[in-house]
Amino acid sequence: MKAIVSNTLKKMTLGTALLAGSVIAADKPDTVTVGYFLEWPTANQVAQVEKTYDKVMGVNMEWRAFDSGTAMSAAMASGDVDMAYSQGFVPFTVAVSQGLPITMVGTAVSYAENDNCVVSSQSGITQANAKELEGKKVAVPFGTVSHYKMLRMMSHLNVDSTKVRLLDMAPADSAAAMARNDVAMACGWGGALRRMKTYGSVLMTAAEQEALGIRVFDVISANNAFAKNHPELITQFLQVTNDSNGAYAQNPSKYQPLIAKASGLEVDDANQLLALFKFPLKEQQLSKQWMGGAVQQFTKEVADFFVLHNQIPKALPDYSAAIDSRFFEQVK
Repeated sequence: MKAIVSNTLKKMTLGTALLAGSVIAADKPDTVTVGYFLEWPTANQVAQVEKTYDKVMGVNMEWRAFDSGTAMSAAMASGDVDMAYSQGFVPFTVAVSQGLPITMVGTAVSYAENDNCVVSSQSGITQANAKELEGKKVAVPFGTVSHYKMLRMMSHLNVDSTKVRLLDMAPADSAAAMARNDVAMACGWGGALRRMKTYGSVLMTAAEQEALGIRVFDVISANNAFAKNHPELITQFLQVTNDSNGAYAQNPSKYQPLIAKASGLEVDDANQLLALFKFPLKEQQLSKQWMGGAVQQFTKEVADFFVLHNQIPKALPDYSAAIDSRFFEQVK
């Protein structure tokens, strides 16, 4: 990772104006606060631990742990948090639809197997008799990708989601509820999902979900005022992240122990999750499959779906303004 620091420092100068024709950035803050998740191992955590971000950006980085992307949105909207790393795509979409001042500046991680809904073995429920979920308790963190996936699966399996007793619970609490047999199904991600699977099995595989057009990824988002006043810090953050992703892709085993420690997991547990993750590099980030068009379209589809299911009051006509690739375009 020391090579990453060296290469990044050579590539970037802290006082460089970022976007051609953009306004001059405001005075640099002493501290930049970034929201992230524990038990969610990502390649950039090496740079987090080794303070590569601090060195390159020239600020003190405060990493604040959250238990949901919805809480991240609220913290950014209030100004308590400047950026969020690996915020769930659905919480981001819901926040933007509600007018919260945040913008997607990149993709943190792409995954499918690491976010799912698990039916309790004791419930006896499968895809074949999924309608039996009607009237039963299902634990899911509202306004998250798990929530979206659950609703899509219910729709596909002809389950009336309005007749399901949905409980708004964080993944860790959902796993505990399943262990107590309090719920017929629980949805979540990361370490909590692994615990859920000890008490049941997934209702639909990731491959089956992808066949329905369900994409699963997390975003890198920023408070709009912070992005406007400090565009150079956004790009420097993305530069370190991109370099970290590249280094991890070249030699995963070198960095896995440190990533596990940073995420609060044992190495074997962290590696099981990392095996399900993909960390897109700049070329992918800017491609048509991501911020070059597909993400904007998918965001609109998800928002419209949530309106249809009465989860949000309305969707925006277009989400292009909330997804800004210009920062990543400056990454070397």
